[in-house]
Amino acid sequence: MAAKRVLAIVLAGGEGKRLMPLTADRAKPAVPFGGIYRLIDFALSNLVNSHFLHIVVLTQYKSHSLDRHIAKTWDMSRMLGNYVVPVPAQQRMGKNWYLGSADAIYQSLNLLDDERPDIVVVVGADNIYRMDFSQMVDAHIASGAKLTVAGIRQPRSLADQFGVIEADPADPRRIKAFLEKPTSAEGLADSPDEVLASMGNYVFDADALVDAVRRDAERDDTRHDMGGDIVPAFVERGEAALYDFIENDVPGSSDRDRNYWRDVGTIDAYFEANMDLINIEPVFNLYNDDWPMFTGYTGLPPAKFVHSSPERVGLAVDSIISPGVVVSGAEVHGSVLSPHTKLNSWSRVDNSVILDSVTIARRAHVNRAILDKFVVIEEGASVGLNREIDLARGFTVTPSGITVVPKGTRVGVDSVTPYAFGRRLGA
Repeated sequence: MAAKRVLAIVLAGGEGKRLMPLTADRAKPAVPFGGIYRLIDFALSNLVNSHFLHIVVLTQYKSHSLDRHIAKTWDMSRMLGNYVVPVPAQQRMGKNWYLGSADAIYQSLNLLDDERPDIVVVVGADNIYRMDFSQMVDAHIASGAKLTVAGIRQPRSLADQFGVIEADPADPRRIKAFLEKPTSAEGLADSPDEVLASMGNYVFDADALVDAVRRDAERDDTRHDMGGDIVPAFVERGEAALYDFIENDVPGSSDRDRNYWRDVGTIDAYFEANMDLINIEPVFNLYNDDWPMFTGYTGLPPAKFVHSSPERVGLAVDSIISPGVVVSGAEVHGSVLSPHTKLNSWSRVDNSVILDSVTIARRAHVNRAILDKFVVIEEGASVGLNREIDLARGFTVTPSGITVVPKGTRVGVDSVTPYAFGRRLGA
């Protein structure tokens, strides 16, 4: 039997409002992560490692930096017909932009007409995880279902944050009900304190997907959403199968990071996911050569640590230090530093996430903070040491105490200069 023809669709059009101010000037999937990556690199790496090499990325809001990243990074072999292509909202079906994730696919049905796939894999663009989608596709084909939904085990106390999948007791691989953010949910038979939450990853028979989004587009009583409308319709017709993420066996996974999945939809979740990378035995291991995470940083110089004298030492511990970083007589503890960042003498960074091209001047101190690109912390200034001062400066401070400094801000001891658009390029 001939192999099924697979098209992968990455949904990358969300605004990411809960990640403000990191999404003030970029799409959520373009937010930098883990030093050298963008959030979308994880979904794309999973697809490529699964040998699905025909990939379209549906974009909408503030997509320039995302488009540029894909164009510079994800240039696969055209001679073999492989591609990763960003597709902006085009108003192909009327004078409206995407009304929801299902409408995004409906307005992009020309892509399916061109590719003529048998199977369509639909994934989100902004979660951190490893997954072999070929195993999910095999399970989908074996099930005979029209749709397969990937489920991840989550604490039952968090059920109201996800779409919750209830399996059919008579056939645990079939979905009996799909509940969108329920206030209460039953635990799993083998783990009463857990539920199966939708990962937002789906495998469709192509003709069934086309029919479903066309039906949805004709209705006025729908949000045109994949999880809220399309999946429940398949469930009601008995056409939906379940794929438990716990069954996915990714090469090179350790017992510690197997089945890791993080929704980085909030500042706190984004911060915690970065912190998951830096343990001695990471909760999510970036050093798995059997299932690499690809990105586009090349041609950068190595990181450099200078000064080793009694009064100042350049050092970093329990941290990720990216290429192009210079730690000059400064200390870094429990942090993630992105390319081209420079720390000057007697400065200190603790438990923080520093994005590209940040400058931290002498005797400055950054603690439990996220500094966006091009931020400058002037000599003697501090961020993250006093919540009231940071709030008075206009910075976002989360309930857990993470301070976020917007892109290009200049922070002095007693002053803050906001970013002036046009001063620098790059999101």
